[in-house]
Amino acid sequence: MKNLNIISAAVISVVMLATSAFAQDFQKGLEAAQSGDYATALQEWRPLAEQGDAEAQYGLGLMYRKGQGVPQDYVEAAKWWRLAAEQGNAKAQYNLGWSYNDGQGVPQDYVEAAKWWRLAAEQGNAKAQYTLGWSYYNGEGVPQDYAEAVKWYRLAAEQGNARAQYNLGIMYKNGQGVPQDYAEAVRLYRLAAEQGQAAAQNNLGVMYENGQGVPQDYAEAVRLYRLAAEQGYATAQGNLGFMYSKGQGVLQDNVLAHMWYNLGAANGNELGAENREIVAKKMTPQDISKAQVMARECMSSDYKNCGY
Repeated sequence: MKNLNIISAAVISVVMLATSAFAQDFQKGLEAAQSGDYATALQEWRPLAEQGDAEAQYGLGLMYRKGQGVPQDYVEAAKWWRLAAEQGNAKAQYNLGWSYNDGQGVPQDYVEAAKWWRLAAEQGNAKAQYTLGWSYYNGEGVPQDYAEAVKWYRLAAEQGNARAQYNLGIMYKNGQGVPQDYAEAVRLYRLAAEQGQAAAQNNLGVMYENGQGVPQDYAEAVRLYRLAAEQGYATAQGNLGFMYSKGQGVLQDNVLAHMWYNLGAANGNELGAENREIVAKKMTPQDISKAQVMARECMSSDYKNCGY
Protein backbone atom coordinates (compact mmCIF):
# COMPACT_ATOMS: atom_id res chain seq x y z
CA MET A 1 0.00 0.00 0.00
CA LYS A 2 2.88 2.35 0.87
CA ASN A 3 4.57 1.76 -2.51
CA LEU A 4 1.31 2.34 -4.32
CA ASN A 5 0.93 5.67 -2.56
CA ILE A 6 4.44 6.64 -3.59
CA ILE A 7 3.71 5.70 -7.21
CA SER A 8 0.42 7.60 -7.13
CA ALA A 9 2.14 10.69 -5.78
CA ALA A 10 4.77 10.46 -8.50
CA VAL A 11 2.13 10.12 -11.21
CA ILE A 12 0.22 13.11 -9.82
CA SER A 13 3.43 15.14 -9.80
CA VAL A 14 4.15 14.29 -13.44
CA VAL A 15 0.59 15.16 -14.46
CA MET A 16 0.78 18.48 -12.64
CA LEU A 17 4.08 19.33 -14.32
CA ALA A 18 2.68 18.40 -17.74
CA THR A 19 -0.44 20.41 -17.13
CA SER A 20 1.66 23.40 -16.04
CA ALA A 21 3.80 23.11 -19.17
CA PHE A 22 0.68 22.91 -21.35
CA ALA A 23 -0.72 26.01 -19.68
CA GLN A 24 2.53 27.92 -20.15
CA ASP A 25 2.77 26.99 -23.82
CA PHE A 26 -0.88 27.87 -24.41
CA GLN A 27 -0.48 31.24 -22.67
CA LYS A 28 2.62 31.98 -24.76
CA GLY A 29 0.62 31.23 -27.90
CA LEU A 30 -2.29 33.35 -26.68
CA GLU A 31 -0.07 36.35 -25.97
CA ALA A 32 1.54 35.95 -29.39
CA ALA A 33 -1.85 35.80 -31.13
CA GLN A 34 -3.07 38.86 -29.26
CA SER A 35 0.02 40.81 -30.36
CA GLY A 36 -0.37 39.69 -34.00
CA ASP A 37 2.54 37.25 -33.93
CA TYR A 38 0.59 34.42 -35.51
CA ALA A 39 3.67 32.40 -36.44
CA THR A 40 4.57 32.00 -32.78
CA ALA A 41 0.96 31.31 -31.84
CA LEU A 42 0.82 28.56 -34.46
CA GLN A 43 4.11 27.12 -33.25
CA GLU A 44 2.85 26.95 -29.66
CA TRP A 45 -0.73 25.85 -30.31
CA ARG A 46 -0.40 23.20 -33.00
CA PRO A 47 1.51 20.67 -30.87
CA LEU A 48 -0.94 21.22 -28.01
CA ALA A 49 -3.91 20.85 -30.36
CA GLU A 50 -2.51 17.64 -31.79
CA GLN A 51 -2.14 16.32 -28.23
CA GLY A 52 -5.81 17.02 -27.57
CA ASP A 53 -5.78 20.38 -25.77
CA ALA A 54 -9.26 21.78 -26.41
CA GLU A 55 -8.35 25.45 -25.94
CA ALA A 56 -5.48 25.12 -28.41
CA GLN A 57 -7.78 23.33 -30.85
CA TYR A 58 -10.29 26.18 -30.53
CA GLY A 59 -7.56 28.78 -31.06
CA LEU A 60 -6.16 26.94 -34.06
CA GLY A 61 -9.67 26.83 -35.54
CA LEU A 62 -9.90 30.60 -35.18
CA MET A 63 -6.60 31.05 -36.99
CA TYR A 64 -7.79 28.94 -39.92
CA ARG A 65 -11.16 30.71 -39.95
CA LYS A 66 -9.55 34.14 -40.12
CA GLY A 67 -6.47 33.22 -42.16
CA GLN A 68 -4.07 34.33 -39.44
CA GLY A 69 -0.63 32.74 -39.80
CA VAL A 70 -2.14 30.15 -42.16
CA PRO A 71 -4.11 30.35 -45.40
CA GLN A 72 -7.81 30.77 -44.65
CA ASP A 73 -9.36 27.32 -44.64
CA TYR A 74 -12.93 26.77 -43.43
CA VAL A 75 -12.55 22.98 -43.58
CA GLU A 76 -9.56 23.07 -41.23
CA ALA A 77 -11.33 25.54 -38.95
CA ALA A 78 -14.35 23.25 -38.66
CA LYS A 79 -12.08 20.23 -38.10
CA TRP A 80 -10.32 21.80 -35.11
CA TRP A 81 -13.50 23.25 -33.66
CA ARG A 82 -15.14 19.83 -33.87
CA LEU A 83 -12.29 18.24 -31.94
CA ALA A 84 -12.61 20.87 -29.22
CA ALA A 85 -16.41 20.83 -29.31
CA GLU A 86 -16.50 17.08 -28.79
CA GLN A 87 -14.52 17.66 -25.58
CA GLY A 88 -17.20 20.07 -24.41
CA ASN A 89 -15.51 23.39 -25.28
CA ALA A 90 -18.46 25.80 -25.44
CA LYS A 91 -16.72 28.40 -27.61
CA ALA A 92 -15.85 25.75 -30.18
CA GLN A 93 -19.39 24.37 -30.05
CA TYR A 94 -20.75 27.87 -30.72
CA ASN A 95 -18.39 28.47 -33.64
CA LEU A 96 -18.98 25.02 -35.11
CA GLY A 97 -22.68 25.83 -35.03
CA TRP A 98 -21.99 28.87 -37.21
CA SER A 99 -19.92 26.73 -39.59
CA TYR A 100 -22.99 24.56 -40.13
CA ASN A 101 -25.34 27.54 -40.28
CA ASP A 102 -23.27 29.23 -42.99
CA GLY A 103 -22.10 26.07 -44.75
CA GLN A 104 -18.44 26.98 -44.29
CA GLY A 105 -16.17 23.94 -44.27
CA VAL A 106 -19.15 21.64 -43.75
CA PRO A 107 -22.47 21.12 -45.56
CA GLN A 108 -25.02 23.74 -44.55
CA ASP A 109 -27.27 22.18 -41.94
CA TYR A 110 -29.48 24.31 -39.69
CA VAL A 111 -30.46 21.35 -37.53
CA GLU A 112 -26.81 20.53 -36.87
CA ALA A 113 -26.12 24.19 -36.17
CA ALA A 114 -28.88 24.31 -33.56
CA LYS A 115 -27.54 21.11 -32.00
CA TRP A 116 -24.12 22.62 -31.36
CA TRP A 117 -25.56 25.96 -30.20
CA ARG A 118 -27.72 24.08 -27.70
CA LEU A 119 -24.70 22.25 -26.26
CA ALA A 120 -22.91 25.58 -25.78
CA ALA A 121 -26.04 27.32 -24.50
CA GLU A 122 -26.59 24.65 -21.87
CA GLN A 123 -23.10 25.45 -20.56
CA GLY A 124 -24.10 29.08 -20.13
CA ASN A 125 -22.51 30.56 -23.25
CA ALA A 126 -24.49 33.79 -23.70
CA LYS A 127 -23.84 34.10 -27.44
CA ALA A 128 -25.09 30.57 -27.98
CA GLN A 129 -28.14 31.22 -25.80
CA TYR A 130 -28.97 34.30 -27.87
CA THR A 131 -28.44 32.46 -31.16
CA LEU A 132 -30.51 29.48 -30.06
CA GLY A 133 -33.26 31.91 -29.05
CA TRP A 134 -33.06 33.43 -32.51
CA SER A 135 -33.35 29.93 -34.02
CA TYR A 136 -36.54 29.25 -32.07
CA TYR A 137 -37.96 32.69 -32.90
CA ASN A 138 -37.46 32.10 -36.63
CA GLY A 139 -38.03 28.34 -36.68
CA GLU A 140 -34.65 27.66 -38.25
CA GLY A 141 -33.21 24.23 -37.43
CA VAL A 142 -35.86 23.82 -34.73
CA PRO A 143 -39.65 24.19 -34.66
CA GLN A 144 -40.73 27.81 -34.26
CA ASP A 145 -41.49 28.32 -30.58
CA TYR A 146 -41.77 31.78 -29.07
CA ALA A 147 -41.77 30.43 -25.51
CA GLU A 148 -38.44 28.68 -26.14
CA ALA A 149 -37.10 31.81 -27.80
CA VAL A 150 -38.05 33.82 -24.71
CA LYS A 151 -36.37 31.26 -22.45
CA TRP A 152 -33.03 31.40 -24.24
CA TYR A 153 -33.12 35.15 -24.87
CA ARG A 154 -33.79 35.68 -21.17
CA LEU A 155 -30.79 33.58 -20.12
CA ALA A 156 -28.54 35.53 -22.46
CA ALA A 157 -30.10 38.87 -21.49
CA GLU A 158 -29.45 38.17 -17.82
CA GLN A 159 -25.76 37.84 -18.71
CA GLY A 160 -25.83 41.26 -20.35
CA ASN A 161 -26.09 40.21 -23.99
CA ALA A 162 -27.40 43.37 -25.68
CA ARG A 163 -28.90 41.64 -28.72
CA ALA A 164 -30.82 39.27 -26.48
CA GLN A 165 -32.06 42.19 -24.39
CA TYR A 166 -33.21 43.98 -27.52
CA ASN A 167 -34.93 40.93 -29.05
CA LEU A 168 -36.59 40.04 -25.76
CA GLY A 169 -37.80 43.64 -25.57
CA ILE A 170 -39.44 43.21 -28.98
CA MET A 171 -41.20 40.08 -27.77
CA TYR A 172 -42.58 41.88 -24.72
CA LYS A 173 -43.69 44.81 -26.85
CA ASN A 174 -45.49 42.52 -29.30
CA GLY A 175 -46.69 39.92 -26.79
CA GLN A 176 -44.85 37.05 -28.45
CA GLY A 177 -44.30 34.12 -26.09
CA VAL A 178 -45.03 36.40 -23.15
CA PRO A 179 -47.92 38.70 -22.17
CA GLN A 180 -47.58 42.11 -23.83
CA ASP A 181 -45.79 44.39 -21.38
CA TYR A 182 -44.58 47.80 -22.53
CA ALA A 183 -42.84 48.54 -19.23
CA GLU A 184 -40.77 45.36 -19.49
CA ALA A 185 -40.01 46.12 -23.13
CA VAL A 186 -38.76 49.55 -22.07
CA ARG A 187 -36.59 48.03 -19.33
CA LEU A 188 -34.97 45.61 -21.75
CA TYR A 189 -34.52 48.17 -24.52
CA ARG A 190 -32.87 50.47 -21.99
CA LEU A 191 -30.38 47.79 -20.91
CA ALA A 192 -29.34 47.25 -24.53
CA ALA A 193 -29.41 50.97 -25.35
CA GLU A 194 -27.04 51.73 -22.48
CA GLN A 195 -24.57 49.34 -24.11
CA GLY A 196 -24.76 51.41 -27.29
CA GLN A 197 -27.03 49.10 -29.27
CA ALA A 198 -28.44 51.39 -31.98
CA ALA A 199 -31.61 49.39 -32.68
CA ALA A 200 -32.47 49.41 -28.98
CA GLN A 201 -31.82 53.15 -28.74
CA ASN A 202 -34.19 53.68 -31.66
CA ASN A 203 -36.91 51.42 -30.25
CA LEU A 204 -36.64 53.01 -26.83
CA GLY A 205 -37.03 56.36 -28.55
CA VAL A 206 -40.24 55.08 -30.17
CA MET A 207 -41.56 54.10 -26.75
CA TYR A 208 -40.90 57.62 -25.44
CA GLU A 209 -42.39 59.22 -28.54
CA ASN A 210 -45.59 57.19 -28.18
CA GLY A 211 -45.72 57.09 -24.39
CA GLN A 212 -45.67 53.29 -24.25
CA GLY A 213 -44.38 51.95 -20.93
CA VAL A 214 -43.04 55.39 -20.06
CA PRO A 215 -44.52 58.92 -19.91
CA GLN A 216 -44.52 60.50 -23.37
CA ASP A 217 -41.37 62.57 -23.72
CA TYR A 218 -40.44 63.94 -27.14
CA ALA A 219 -37.14 65.40 -25.94
CA GLU A 220 -36.00 62.00 -24.65
CA ALA A 221 -37.16 60.37 -27.89
CA VAL A 222 -35.04 62.86 -29.85
CA ARG A 223 -32.01 62.18 -27.63
CA LEU A 224 -32.28 58.45 -28.19
CA TYR A 225 -32.93 58.77 -31.92
CA ARG A 226 -29.84 60.95 -32.19
CA LEU A 227 -27.65 58.38 -30.41
CA ALA A 228 -28.74 55.72 -32.90
CA ALA A 229 -28.67 58.09 -35.89
CA GLU A 230 -25.08 59.05 -35.14
CA GLN A 231 -24.18 55.37 -35.46
CA GLY A 232 -25.61 55.36 -38.98
CA TYR A 233 -28.85 53.59 -38.04
CA ALA A 234 -31.18 54.45 -40.92
CA THR A 235 -34.52 54.06 -39.12
CA ALA A 236 -33.42 56.38 -36.35
CA GLN A 237 -32.20 58.92 -38.91
CA GLY A 238 -35.65 58.87 -40.50
CA ASN A 239 -37.31 59.18 -37.09
CA LEU A 240 -35.09 62.12 -36.17
CA GLY A 241 -36.02 63.78 -39.45
CA PHE A 242 -39.70 63.35 -38.53
CA MET A 243 -39.18 65.00 -35.14
CA TYR A 244 -37.55 68.00 -36.82
CA SER A 245 -40.28 68.22 -39.43
CA LYS A 246 -42.98 68.28 -36.72
CA GLY A 247 -41.06 70.26 -34.10
CA GLN A 248 -41.47 67.53 -31.49
CA GLY A 249 -38.77 67.63 -28.82
CA VAL A 250 -36.79 70.09 -30.95
CA LEU A 251 -37.43 73.40 -32.71
CA GLN A 252 -39.18 72.78 -36.02
CA ASP A 253 -36.57 72.90 -38.81
CA ASN A 254 -37.17 71.69 -42.36
CA VAL A 255 -33.48 71.92 -43.28
CA LEU A 256 -32.47 69.54 -40.50
CA ALA A 257 -35.48 67.35 -41.24
CA HIS A 258 -34.39 67.11 -44.89
CA MET A 259 -30.81 66.37 -43.85
CA TRP A 260 -31.80 63.46 -41.59
CA TYR A 261 -34.37 62.11 -44.04
CA ASN A 262 -31.70 62.25 -46.75
CA LEU A 263 -29.19 60.37 -44.58
CA GLY A 264 -31.78 57.76 -43.67
CA ALA A 265 -32.64 57.28 -47.33
CA ALA A 266 -28.95 56.93 -48.23
CA ASN A 267 -28.69 54.16 -45.65
CA GLY A 268 -31.72 52.28 -46.98
CA ASN A 269 -34.72 53.81 -45.17
CA GLU A 270 -37.44 53.94 -47.84
CA LEU A 271 -39.80 56.02 -45.69
CA GLY A 272 -36.99 58.53 -45.27
CA ALA A 273 -36.83 58.95 -49.04
CA GLU A 274 -40.58 59.57 -49.22
CA ASN A 275 -40.54 62.04 -46.36
CA ARG A 276 -37.54 63.87 -47.82
CA GLU A 277 -39.59 64.63 -50.93
CA ILE A 278 -42.58 65.75 -48.84
CA VAL A 279 -40.55 68.19 -46.74
CA ALA A 280 -38.68 69.44 -49.84
CA LYS A 281 -41.97 70.83 -51.17
CA LYS A 282 -42.01 73.24 -48.21
CA MET A 283 -38.42 74.43 -48.78
CA THR A 284 -36.69 76.92 -51.07
CA PRO A 285 -34.06 75.65 -53.52
CA GLN A 286 -31.44 77.37 -51.37
CA ASP A 287 -32.60 75.53 -48.24
CA ILE A 288 -32.62 72.20 -50.07
CA SER A 289 -29.07 72.81 -51.30
CA LYS A 290 -27.99 73.71 -47.76
CA ALA A 291 -29.56 70.54 -46.37
CA GLN A 292 -27.81 68.44 -49.01
CA VAL A 293 -24.42 69.97 -48.18
CA MET A 294 -25.05 69.33 -44.48
CA ALA A 295 -25.95 65.70 -45.19
CA ARG A 296 -22.71 65.18 -47.12
CA GLU A 297 -20.66 66.76 -44.33
CA CYS A 298 -22.46 64.67 -41.74
CA MET A 299 -21.83 61.40 -43.53
CA SER A 300 -18.20 62.20 -44.42
CA SER A 301 -17.50 63.05 -40.76
CA ASP A 302 -18.92 59.69 -39.65
CA TYR A 303 -21.93 61.52 -38.17
CA LYS A 304 -19.81 63.76 -35.94
CA ASN A 305 -20.57 67.03 -37.78
CA CYS A 306 -24.29 67.02 -38.39
CA GLY A 307 -26.19 70.26 -38.54
CA TYR A 308 -25.47 73.95 -38.44
